[in-house]
Amino acid sequence: MKKILTATVAICTLTLHAQMQDKKTIQYPVTEKTDVSNTYFGTVVQDPYYWLEDDRSEETAKWVKAQNEVTFRYLGQIPYRGAIKARLQKIWNYERISAPFKEGAYTYYFKNNGLQNQSVLYRKDASGKEEIFLDPNTFSADGTTSLGDVAFTRDGSLMAYSISEGGSDWRTIFIMNVATKKIIDEKLVDIKFSGISWKENEGFFYSSYDKPKGSELSAMTDQHKLYYHKLGTLQSDDVLVFGQDTKRRYVGGYVTKDNRYLIISAANSTSGNELYLKDLTQQDSKIIQMVDNFDNDHTVIGNEGSTLYISTNFNAPNNKVVSTDASTPHRKHWKDLIPETGNVLTASTGGGYIFAEYMKDAVSIVKQYDYNGNEIREIRLPGLGTAGGFAGKREDKTLYYTFTNYITPGSIFSFDPQTGKSALYQKPKVDFNTADYVSEQVFYTSKDGTKIPMMITYKKGTKLDGKNPTLLYGYGGFNISLTPSFSIGNAVWLENGGIYAVANLRGGGEYGKAWHVAGTKMKKQNVFDDFIAAAEYLIAKKYTSSAFLAISGGSNGGLLVGATMTQRPDLMKVALPAVGVLDMLRYHTFTAGAGWAYDYGTANDSPEMFAYLKGYSPVHNVKEGTQYPATMILTGDHDDRVVPAHSFKFAAELQDKQAGPNPVLIRIGVNAGHGAGKSVAQTIAEIADVQAFTLYNMGIKNLPGAVVRKKTPLKK
Repeated sequence: MKKILTATVAICTLTLHAQMQDKKTIQYPVTEKTDVSNTYFGTVVQDPYYWLEDDRSEETAKWVKAQNEVTFRYLGQIPYRGAIKARLQKIWNYERISAPFKEGAYTYYFKNNGLQNQSVLYRKDASGKEEIFLDPNTFSADGTTSLGDVAFTRDGSLMAYSISEGGSDWRTIFIMNVATKKIIDEKLVDIKFSGISWKENEGFFYSSYDKPKGSELSAMTDQHKLYYHKLGTLQSDDVLVFGQDTKRRYVGGYVTKDNRYLIISAANSTSGNELYLKDLTQQDSKIIQMVDNFDNDHTVIGNEGSTLYISTNFNAPNNKVVSTDASTPHRKHWKDLIPETGNVLTASTGGGYIFAEYMKDAVSIVKQYDYNGNEIREIRLPGLGTAGGFAGKREDKTLYYTFTNYITPGSIFSFDPQTGKSALYQKPKVDFNTADYVSEQVFYTSKDGTKIPMMITYKKGTKLDGKNPTLLYGYGGFNISLTPSFSIGNAVWLENGGIYAVANLRGGGEYGKAWHVAGTKMKKQNVFDDFIAAAEYLIAKKYTSSAFLAISGGSNGGLLVGATMTQRPDLMKVALPAVGVLDMLRYHTFTAGAGWAYDYGTANDSPEMFAYLKGYSPVHNVKEGTQYPATMILTGDHDDRVVPAHSFKFAAELQDKQAGPNPVLIRIGVNAGHGAGKSVAQTIAEIADVQAFTLYNMGIKNLPGAVVRKKTPLKK
């Protein structure tokens, strides 16, 4: 690929032009175009907004400021924006407690009193006395510094934890004496995509990249390394364990719960990994390779002595559990323990058992097995929804799991692995009447005849007249499954008469590896076709109509929305692409983006792959003179996973080429990243803005407790 710079990247001039919406004037900053191009296999592709990739430039900062001023001026005119925010704050204000976990002499759990920006880590001693152990709300004044990983030594006397500032994936690790709650040792800096795993009380393993040259928020990071930090030493003296001679984009290391083995996973993309083993009981033991290719996914879920238990999709697209001895760890020695079934398996261990969490049409089924592979029981769940948890130490007598669905707030249940009995441990008190709503699963047909599941949630008694504001959400990538879960934001949308639909598109993991692969590389169009078919189903069945349909998705889901709205701009009234991968010709040049090539391919792979990517890349498929839906693009100024330049370029293209009155806005969060660690205040403000923008552009005039349309009120 050759880059041609025929003109110096110009400073963005903030000259304004006007466009009409609801007889009000929107003034967009004019984004300067420059004569920049890239050449792929002899084809020249213009990149007029290339200068927006420089997140450190004064010109980009001015552009961001000007765009946010336009966006928030527009949002400020919506009469019920404040009412939506107030309702979100009211319903959000309930106590939330995590499942407890025992470390040493204490029992720990996270708790949020309702509107705290970050949840607080509490602990209780043997007498039941409660105290705050670590409060992330003290890390920064605005609540935008969040707590990441928390890892205790096996005896519970030491803890290491990481923090993220402004939503960045770069982390800092601190080490604490649990008894005194005092920080010991020096902090470790510039950590990225890392867990923390202790080797007894001596030190711990972590992963990171070399600090990139240029912007740490956007420069490429493609060689991940595993380090060992010994207490009492400098970070500069940390031992490089893996990744110097064997270059890999993603490397992780974790110690088995008995401190006997170090397991190393190494990958070049988000699918498929090598597996390595090191015996920590033998001094100077060598790292042994267990799997020598990237064809499948493997995770060591636990061990009993020298017997290793591994979850894998090798010869099992829906996953299975195998066992092998550490003396013969290579794949040829693996023996099936829990065989593959027709449903996708996720395995965990706790209390001396293996728990197989199956997903059937995106709904949970859980079975308990012993370490010989004998089924003990199927665990009776509270209903149809998503169950998660069932993990713990070998000696734990009680395990915990959560259960939720689209209309049921997440509750925590205790579980006795000996008797199989569950008991409600904590049920949140949320100001939302679950009994007033229904969540149903339907199956619709995509363009090529494939049956796709979709969950549709709405208020009982809703009239299917094609006039209901409907939010269609999707993802469709990276083997990630969308399973039912409760959301305060969705609850307020439902209260206001909205319908919420989630389509389980190809590219996800709902039906195993084959379902994932069917939405990758030169089959990516299947994902967009599945989403378009979901919208057409909702319209055909009169849940909604194009005038009342919004589409939403984040990250890979932002790509989904961008591609769908550029391919079928007539299909929806509102489009909400968030933190999206939108420039498909250059995504792999930023941060760790090259690791997404398993799903996408890259423009450098071949002429065919380049042409395919260019054919759907949202930034490259905005057409002059087309009326696109009302659009609000969302991103964060500290997003160093999907860099905000994707969203910046897409906004510039849409604002320049939009025909008709629909607004095109970009909302750029300050001190916000890809999503993790976002403060409660940031989250509430963003959801309120999204829902207000959506309803306003559907013609909703006011919000007197329930949404009222221009002519026909929504059903209560």
